[in-house]
Amino acid sequence: PKMKEDNCLHAALICLGMLYYSHAITTEKLNHTRPSLHGHHEKGKEGQVLHRSKRGWVWNQFFVIEEYTGPDPVLVGRLHSDIDSGDGNIKYILSGEGAGIIFVIDDKSGNIHATKTLDREERAQYTLTAQAVDRNTNRPLEPPSEFIVKVQDINDNPPEFLHENYHANVPERSNVGTSVIQVTASDADDPTYGNSAKLVYSILEGQPYFSVEAQTGIIRTALPNMDREAKEEYHVVIQAKDMGGHMGGLSGTTKVTITLTDVNDNPPKFPQSVYQMSVSEAAVPGEEVGRVKAKDPDIGENGLVAYSIIDGDGMDMFEITTDYETQEGVVKLKKLLDFETKKSYSLKVEAANVHIDPKFISNGPFKDTVTVKISVEDADEPPVFLKPSYVFEVQENAASGTVVGKVHAKDPDAANSAIRYSIDRHTDLERYFIINAEDGNIKTIKALDREEIAWHNISVFAVEVHKQHQEAKVPVAIKVIDVNDNAPKFAAAYEAFVCENARSNQQFITISADDRDDSANGPRFIFSLPPEIIHNPNFTLRDNRDNTASVLVRREGFSRQKQDLYLLPIVISDGGLPPLSSTNTLTIRVCGCDSNGSMVSCNAEAYMLNAGLSTGALVAILACIVILLVIVVLFVTLKRQKKEPLIVFEEEDVRENIITYDDEGGGEEDTEAFDIATLQNPDGINGFIPRKDIKPEYQYMPRPGLRPAPNSVDVDDFINTRIQEADNDPTAPPYDSIQIYGYEGRGSVAGSLSSLESATTDSDLDYDYLQNWGPRFKKLADLYGSKDTFDDDS
Repeated sequence: PKMKEDNCLHAALICLGMLYYSHAITTEKLNHTRPSLHGHHEKGKEGQVLHRSKRGWVWNQFFVIEEYTGPDPVLVGRLHSDIDSGDGNIKYILSGEGAGIIFVIDDKSGNIHATKTLDREERAQYTLTAQAVDRNTNRPLEPPSEFIVKVQDINDNPPEFLHENYHANVPERSNVGTSVIQVTASDADDPTYGNSAKLVYSILEGQPYFSVEAQTGIIRTALPNMDREAKEEYHVVIQAKDMGGHMGGLSGTTKVTITLTDVNDNPPKFPQSVYQMSVSEAAVPGEEVGRVKAKDPDIGENGLVAYSIIDGDGMDMFEITTDYETQEGVVKLKKLLDFETKKSYSLKVEAANVHIDPKFISNGPFKDTVTVKISVEDADEPPVFLKPSYVFEVQENAASGTVVGKVHAKDPDAANSAIRYSIDRHTDLERYFIINAEDGNIKTIKALDREEIAWHNISVFAVEVHKQHQEAKVPVAIKVIDVNDNAPKFAAAYEAFVCENARSNQQFITISADDRDDSANGPRFIFSLPPEIIHNPNFTLRDNRDNTASVLVRREGFSRQKQDLYLLPIVISDGGLPPLSSTNTLTIRVCGCDSNGSMVSCNAEAYMLNAGLSTGALVAILACIVILLVIVVLFVTLKRQKKEPLIVFEEEDVRENIITYDDEGGGEEDTEAFDIATLQNPDGINGFIPRKDIKPEYQYMPRPGLRPAPNSVDVDDFINTRIQEADNDPTAPPYDSIQIYGYEGRGSVAGSLSSLESATTDSDLDYDYLQNWGPRFKKLADLYGSKDTFDDDS
């Protein structure tokens, strides 16, 4: 029925729109059809006649209804100019927003039609421009003019809420009219036209608990004393309807979930009046005995419950704490129990809310009480020491067997069994102590040294003789009392320096001492010189009375040349009873200082060198020495590069370096084969041929007449001349030398001077001893060894 009603309403609105549209067209035709331009005369000043032109047309707004679904395009309006005589010479042109797409114009008649369905919610108006031009020349006949086409709204959009679902909270037991939440809907229709966008709110579900304001959409409580513990959540449906809520209006709905929040309106209650509990006498303090719980239907902080003991004979023996996770009261043991002394206890426990709301104080009291009865159970208990811990003292260096102290334990049971004692050896690895198993006396086994271990922490076990599993343990701390058995000594390895120009009574070092003993047997330290050197002529000692001492110069004028090192014995005594002392030696070096007292050098040799030369002179001498060394090194290097090796020292086989030439001379008679001048030494042209393998002791002057002509071709003369020069050279010592001859005549009776063939020729010399000279002479042994040696190697 509702859908049918909406369809009928929609049809009626379309009919009304069509009627309105027809009326608008008629009005537009009447308004936009103007007579031709008329001249209008006005009298101006001084009788002058003024002419004012009247516009050919005046544009007003056009209206077209939205969502029109008819078969034909909608006629929006008609354009007509006064100069249009109907002969078809005028052409109407339309431009602007939607021109040619949504709006089309008949260029002859000026009728404007809408070709598409318009939606005001998409676009509310269009701005167009109209102009009349000559059809043949396209010359404007009228100035262009703008007009607006407005889309007329109809009620085609239902209200829509901002959210599909809302969630809100309100405290339970709120007063009637308490604001819960405001819901808001919107309507896309035109709010300035009719009642299409005028909304009215109403509640469809959620009565009688809540109500809604028709104009604002504010939801309020409608019933008093709504209890969260009875019902916590409510579902409300709100409707928004346009057309002012009248029949035919469109509507939209939303769901609102309203949750009642908790307030502290319920006191805690125990489910029973008495709790029964039991605990063993062997339980230790802090052990849990049992739990009680008071129920509170409230939640969160409103349901928090705190427990306390308010009465009973067990208030001193037990305590109760609150477990806030489970909301339980935990009864715990506060002190040790003894079954033989008391067998049962009674407690009165109270449970109370932590947070109380003053608005509901009249619902109180917000607390409850319960009785807790606790019975003590008998148990076989382990031995108990009379003290929870023991502290003893013993002097260091005490003799073995010295009594340190005594521990005592007993059996708390009625049987009162005998006790045996022992030391936990994990706490006395060095076995300093021993305990009497029967009476608990602790004694030393060896001497104790406080400087090594000042405190000994051991543990002592006590067990029942007939029940070994019943064991008790107690810590024992043993303090080693200090005895003055360490003499003081220097706090560091001191080495002092004093200037040669030091003034009398000048302090040059401050010393301190260290003592391994306790402070009672250590400081205050007393510093002094030994009696035999109390009147030391060089240095004196001053005790500063603050456990330090200053060493001062007694005289002036020290000299490193005479003595550069002094050893000063110093006696240090401690404050123990009896006092101990030690003699420590202070090393004092004499140093050279500048005028400001700054140390320059403490070396005696440097002093002696510095006595005759200044620093600049020393630097110059050192620079000269370095330069001379560089020159000598360069000279030796260049000389070695120029020297020709006389003997081949390379380890490789010399036979590998043989170079074969195919040229063969013509003998002594052949004087045309080569130039004999090439065999001459260029250095010998002037008559002096220096030796390259030795350094001559004096200059050798060759005798005249022995030198052949520079360009001589007589080989015999050349060789004889070289032999005479070698024989008569006084600078040549008697050592082996190789003379190189560049030419050997044919048919020479002299044998080869080379040793390359010595391995293949018979020789009277035996070189087998070279095999015993080691690897460095292996190459020579291979070259000059016997034939058997070569055969073996091969």
